[in-house]
Amino acid sequence: MGHKENAPISVTISILSISSTRTIENDVSGQYIKDLSIEKSHTVIHHKVVDDDVNDIKKAVIEIISENKCDAILITGGTGITKKDVTIEAIKPLLQKELTSYATVFAVLSYDEIGSSAILSRATAGIIENTAVFCMPGSLKACKLACEQIIFKELGHIKKHLLD
Repeated sequence: MGHKENAPISVTISILSISSTRTIENDVSGQYIKDLSIEKSHTVIHHKVVDDDVNDIKKAVIEIISENKCDAILITGGTGITKKDVTIEAIKPLLQKELTSYATVFAVLSYDEIGSSAILSRATAGIIENTAVFCMPGSLKACKLACEQIIFKELGHIKKHLLD
């Protein structure tokens, strides 16, 4: 814990919601992440809805990283197992380091809430060019779980390590 003491309190965040049906106006999960980010004194520099398309998702992530230089990209949606769920296929090839324990912790916490259905999520996280990237399911309940129980508790700590 002493190791976290000098971690930054605030980070810059970009939010990507993956959906072919949602818009910024009705993106409940993305808006929740934005509101929580502001509540936790983080700076949201980008919020966008991207279609369920591997190339569109990759392009959006690459543009955000190259143009905005944010500390974290929080991606909601497209982590399930249907044919249209392609977020993981878009993000995994871009990861330079994978935070494999994120998926495990998310699965354990999800199991406590929804039982064996937790295996249907492919939540993933990692690092792309000094930017932490977290992929979480699109449901509001799953976003709350990931953000409140895992991601926001570690953002400053991760930034500290990426600055070293």
